[in-house]
Parts: sequence; C-alpha cells; structure tokens
Amino acid sequence: MTPTLPDDDRFPDALPVVETMRRTPSGRAWLDRLPGIVREIEERWELRLGAPFHGGSCSWVAPATGPGDGSTLSARSGWAVLKVTWPHREADGEAPALRAWNGNGAVRLHRWDREHSALLIERCDPGTTLDDSPLPPAERLTVAAGLLRDLWAAPTPPDEQLEHVGTVCAEWADLLQERMIRLRPGYDPGLVTRGAELLRTLPTTAAREVVVHGDFNPGNVLASKRRPWLAIDPKPMVGDPAYDPWPLLAQIDDPFGHPDPRPVLRERYALVADVLGEDPARLMAWAVARGVECALWCADHDEVEDGAELLAEARVLAELAGL
Repeated sequence: MTPTLPDDDRFPDALPVVETMRRTPSGRAWLDRLPGIVREIEERWELRLGAPFHGGSCSWVAPATGPGDGSTLSARSGWAVLKVTWPHREADGEAPALRAWNGNGAVRLHRWDREHSALLIERCDPGTTLDDSPLPPAERLTVAAGLLRDLWAAPTPPDEQLEHVGTVCAEWADLLQERMIRLRPGYDPGLVTRGAELLRTLPTTAAREVVVHGDFNPGNVLASKRRPWLAIDPKPMVGDPAYDPWPLLAQIDDPFGHPDPRPVLRERYALVADVLGEDPARLMAWAVARGVECALWCADHDEVEDGAELLAEARVLAELAGL
C-alpha cells in the first residue's frame, strides 16, 4: 500500500515525540528506524494513516483505517489509532493490560506487534480529555473513579507480563534516597525518608491486587462514543489499587490552587475513596509516597523548584493522613 503522506508530513521536526527523542542517543536511533517501522506495519496490516497527532513524548500516534469501508477493521471498529512507542520499560505492559481490560473502561486493543512496540487500538471520538471537560470537579472525579473501578475488575494477566507495584516502588525508594544524598536539594529529609518507607511498605499491606493503570491523570481519560469516557496510555502494573488515584486527584482543578486546600483535599479524597471502596487515608499515603518520589525525580532533572512544590503538597497530605 502506498503511504498517504510523505515522511516530512509524518515525522515533522516540530512533532513533540521527535523533539523529545532526538535529545538522547537511544531516542535518535529509534527515530532513524521509525519511518521504516511505520511503513512496514502500514503495509502488513493494510492501513491508511492520517497525519500524526500532535502530542506525546515517546510515542508516534496517528489515526488509521482499513483499506476501505468494507474492511474487517472498518466493520469492526471504525476509526482506529496506530501507536508506535520508543521501547522502554514502562511501555512493555500496555498491550497485556489492554487485552486484560478488553474494552471495559479502556480503549480496545485490535492488534499488537511486540517486536516493533506497535499497537492498533480503538480511537476515541470526539476524544475530549477529562481535563478539558466543562463538568464540575466532583463530577469529573466521580466519572474517573468509576472507570478505575472497571479497570480494577479485570483478571490479572500471567505474572511475567506485568511488573509488580512492590518491585518498582522498592527500586524507587532506593533511588530517591540516593538522589537525596547525591543532589542535596535542600528538601525535608524526614519527609523524604517517610516517602521511601511508604514506597516500601504500602505494597506489602494491600488487601487485594489488581491491574493498575499506572498513569491515571485526567489527560489520559477521553470522551468516546462507545462509552462516555475511556482510559488510554496506561503504564500498568499489578498491585495495590490505591496506587492509582493520585495523578487524578492532584490534577483535576488543582486542589492546591485553592486558598485553603485542606478541606478541598478531604472532600475530594473522601469522594473518590467512597466510589472505589478504598480508605481515603490510604489514598493520601500513596499520594505522599508518589509525590516524594516525583519531587526527587524533578530535582534530578534540574527542576528543583517544581520538586519543592511537590514536597510541600506531600507534607500537607501527610498531615491530613495522620502520617
């Protein structure tokens, strides 16, 4: 099948994934291979590809259809999306998780080429993000929590297909403490130590284990015709479900943008915990753990002020959770 767009239009320099990947040797090597990968997948799966979406930092994503209105792809799913990802650890579990969810709360997986990290997935139409929705914050949180509940209901894939939250968080705990010593960013050492302890202990005290989304922020929840909302772009693992809600609660109508965030945080964590059947204090404890980890990541990437802000937010949540 002849490509519908020249490479200059498919892989423009201004595309975010191109700008990001060209910064590292491994990223540049992948960019060199990317046009060939896309052409091979396009021909083998008999796709027609549109111009790539302008978003994402480590994946090339474009709308796709089958060869005609009567094709198997068109008949089954209408528009789809081809996603080709720079191979990295966090992306390895996306296809197994989408397969496990089987469209219940997340986009459907149509095809998967493991060798090339290529996925053909359901396209959300109209695709408005939950972040851009005019719904009030409480309603957006309720909608998203309902999606999480659906995702968590799926059976877990075989152990070798997804990493475990406990394994990953133990590595993060070691790393954030190493960063604290090496970088000396001036952060509260007691709070950093507490964050590391929580990363190690929370996974071991979970009452149950599920397939967590791993990056459940409001930009990864899209409006769709098949269901009102669907999740995309997971970084999945198996483990404590309470790991998941922090990005959602931190980014919906920034609670720390309110004059006094404490009552807002109490109300919102209680709301989400009620929908999910979880303990709000446990959700806050995970928010502290993940916030501290993210703060030290920021410090290691020359974003010390952003890290300090995250640590200040984690301190408030620790107080509310009685930690």
